Amino acid sequence: MRAFLSFCLFPVSRQISSVDSLELLCNVFIRRGDLFNDMTATNPDNVMAMDTIHNGDDEPLPDGGYGWVCVAACFMINCFTWGIVSSYGVYLSYYLRYNSFPGANPLDFAFVGGSNFGAAMLVAPLVTFLARKFGTRSPMFGGVAALAGGFIAASFASEAWHLYLCQGVLVGIGVGFIYIPSIAILSQWFSKKRSLANGITSAGSGIGGVTFSLITGSMIENISLAWSLRITSIIAFVMTFTAVALIRDRNKVIQPAQHPFDTELLSRQDVWLLLIWAFISMLGYITLLYSLPDFALSIGLSRAQATDAITYLNLGTAVGRPLIGSLSDYYRRIKVPAFLTLTCGISCFMIWLPANSFGPTVLFALFSGAILGVFWVTIGPLCVEVTGLQQLPSLLSLSWLIIVLPTFFSEAIALKLRRSGSGREYLYPQIFTGIAYIVASAFLFELHRRYQKQRSRS
Repeated sequence: MRAFLSFCLFPVSRQISSVDSLELLCNVFIRRGDLFNDMTATNPDNVMAMDTIHNGDDEPLPDGGYGWVCVAACFMINCFTWGIVSSYGVYLSYYLRYNSFPGANPLDFAFVGGSNFGAAMLVAPLVTFLARKFGTRSPMFGGVAALAGGFIAASFASEAWHLYLCQGVLVGIGVGFIYIPSIAILSQWFSKKRSLANGITSAGSGIGGVTFSLITGSMIENISLAWSLRITSIIAFVMTFTAVALIRDRNKVIQPAQHPFDTELLSRQDVWLLLIWAFISMLGYITLLYSLPDFALSIGLSRAQATDAITYLNLGTAVGRPLIGSLSDYYRRIKVPAFLTLTCGISCFMIWLPANSFGPTVLFALFSGAILGVFWVTIGPLCVEVTGLQQLPSLLSLSWLIIVLPTFFSEAIALKLRRSGSGREYLYPQIFTGIAYIVASAFLFELHRRYQKQRSRS
């Protein structure tokens, strides 16, 4: 059978583009697996599960099939977009400790990292519009070019504002154009395993963060800052291009609204509870993600140990996010992220605040790494819970817009709160992070309470 398929597909593959060839081969593989499962399945419960999983148009969601290829593609996207971005803490600690750009102050470098997230979220309405008009892949390929170009341009930066525009804004735009269209795709392929699929793909940012935290510090020390940026650009281009080539949406079946800015959703209280949780929790997320390496240096740890700290944080992310997805599917998709948001805030006071050596710092990095990015794992399934599958792109677009300000300014606020030269430089940023997570959790618990009340009435 394999030889027959290869013989039949070979002449066709010469007539189609490389992108279509890649997708075709993956589709043949998945369909063969599905055919085998259909021929050998004997459990009637599996058939019943498929029949009862529907979208808004009563079309069954596959809960697998080519969706698993999309999971792999989204994993790669997270790995080589957010994974790279999350390693900016290594660059930040280098910029803060060495006078790489004369005349620059810590706030300049804080805005570089903040603009990665802020610019990515700010372009959400434009990306949503372009995806509706030209299809999912077109803006994503544009993002691949912007992401790689940003790192290449940053390698030639000689002033802080060059770095801000290139490593900050341009890289952020590239990330946004790649990531934003991809986040809604998994919910089109999965129902019962939706949170698990999102958790697996979100783990990509942790794997990428671990990898790039290690190699970035090594490249800066052994090669140069400029070449570390260029090598990162090459890797990001190749891997994200491959991922975009593999991804496929189901918009023709789902027919999502895809409104860049749906004001009707803003009249709903449950939507506002979700958006406020996103806004406040992101204040803590960015502060923790970017401050940890320099915090390690401030308590007397070596540069290698500071790099290890952010590596362990990303390792915690890689392990924790699939678990968050599984817990959300098994328990409640609103209650689980509310509890984990609260837990992250408490851990800032119980573990991070008293940490004054390498051991407690690593413990906090591992523990918080598993849960600090609960927003990124659960925002897609949460939006489906609140508005349904057809309104998912519209609510996601609002979610991206609402976190623009905290992603831009969180690290700048943290560096303003930092007491440079004192015995505990990061005391106030630590308190700020913990309070942000605890307050944010209250809004999600309220959303859970309202939904429980609605279920009890029905």
